[in-house]
Amino acid sequence: MIFDFDAPTDRKKSDSLKWDIPDGELPMWVADMEFKTAPAVTKAVVKRAKEGIFGYTVIPDAWYDAFSFWWESRHGMAIPQEWLTFTTGVIPAISSIVKRVTNVGDRVVLLTPVYDIFFHSVENAGRFVLESRLVRDGEGAYHIDFDDLEKKLAEPLSTMMILCNPHNPVGRIWTKEELAKIGDLCHAHGVTLLSDEIHCDLTDPGRSYVPFASASEVCRKIGITCLSASKAFNLAGLQSAAVVVPDRHLREIVVRGLNSDEVAEPNCFAAIATVAAFREGGAWLDALREYLAENKKIAADFIKENLPAVRVTPGEATYLLWLDCESLTENTDLLRDFIREKTGLYLSAGSPYRGDGAHFLRMNVACQREVLRRGLSLFAEGVRRFEKEKSGM
Repeated sequence: MIFDFDAPTDRKKSDSLKWDIPDGELPMWVADMEFKTAPAVTKAVVKRAKEGIFGYTVIPDAWYDAFSFWWESRHGMAIPQEWLTFTTGVIPAISSIVKRVTNVGDRVVLLTPVYDIFFHSVENAGRFVLESRLVRDGEGAYHIDFDDLEKKLAEPLSTMMILCNPHNPVGRIWTKEELAKIGDLCHAHGVTLLSDEIHCDLTDPGRSYVPFASASEVCRKIGITCLSASKAFNLAGLQSAAVVVPDRHLREIVVRGLNSDEVAEPNCFAAIATVAAFREGGAWLDALREYLAENKKIAADFIKENLPAVRVTPGEATYLLWLDCESLTENTDLLRDFIREKTGLYLSAGSPYRGDGAHFLRMNVACQREVLRRGLSLFAEGVRRFEKEKSGM
């Protein structure tokens, strides 16, 4: 089957967070896509909607089976039904788990720069973020500083580490060896590992990710994993995710917390959409990954050719470009605002991701090719005008 990812979509009047902006602006910031979801998902949701009654809903066995099928067939990890718990979203789950597994005043270790909402989940609960900064090599790719990570994990009040696997915003897929080493360090220092794997199905073609819980027996024992079809299949608005906890003792704590915090009850479409995605959406997702990879290549080639002051960070996953603008400015908040004001292109500034994020912009390239090319042209215009104004010309 051929899927047309170039087909235009109009979300301006759909109450979209991404498109709730002034007319004439182009949003390439928040991480949702400009593509309609897999046809099988739409079909399942429409069929359910035609029933016309939207009462309280339970999680069917088909939902558990779909997760087990997808992870075993796609990622080589069996997930027994008892490991799985429904939740309304990855971030609600993370916020709940932080509150239930750690104590007020504890330290939670993050590899930065990282998805900024993690900081909210930690700090809004009265815990403190302990950053272990990722380091870049000569090509600009990010790596873990394991010596620094161990120091942070060894802090007496470090009780949890939150991992992003694959990593948003830098696009790294962590290897099995890296994951196992993280697990060993966490175990040695009594730290629980919470892994957000929401981007795991958006790897580049020919690349695959390793679930944290599959990296070693230690990882399985100390790990809690958040999963969802929402990022890969563009389903964020349906509020559907899963938490996987292999260890029974840890699982009981997590499940009690999710239920106490009222983030474990599905809406009428949450389960059926996920089942359709995982059972029938594989071909669509593979075609999407090919399209996204080409978009990333087009963007990287354009920036390399036209904007020598900007460098695209090498990565193997997500549809997000992490753009190094250090040679332009020390404050990309100003650069982001300047580009938006002068051209209408709306990007994400990197400073909220902490680490070295203040030198970066984040661009979402999950859009039609025509939209991508327009966005790149606006980006080039904005950077050139910024350089010109900076030089006083």
